[in-house]
Amino acid sequence: MSSKLILAATLIAFAAAPAALAAKSPTEPANGSRRQCFWTRDVNNFAAADEHIVNVRVGVKDVYQFEMMGRCPDVDWNQSIALVSRGSDYICTGIDAELVTHSPIGPMRCPVKNIRKLSPAEIAALPKRGRP
Repeated sequence: MSSKLILAATLIAFAAAPAALAAKSPTEPANGSRRQCFWTRDVNNFAAADEHIVNVRVGVKDVYQFEMMGRCPDVDWNQSIALVSRGSDYICTGIDAELVTHSPIGPMRCPVKNIRKLSPAEIAALPKRGRP
């Protein structure tokens, strides 16, 4: 009788495995919200209204908002920045990216805390200075 219970438990575990693996795919985390990732090569513009938020245009219509871990000195005045990805050229979360900006004392590395894709309504509501 106990061997039948073990077999049944094993079958249930194997039946549940595909669902668990699907939830851990790189584009859809376990909580069900779809992660929105992009390739660094698709970034073509940026704008920063202040030293804490940087909006990055990806492709023609997508804008991702980068929330910095702290101040990113002079990012709101620079004409160019560098986007450094960690691990691969595919960015999904803040830990995947770092901005490098120029300052009077040299290059400044700014770690990113959070990245999120803006909706079309959020993009339209951005102030002129913050719109890439």
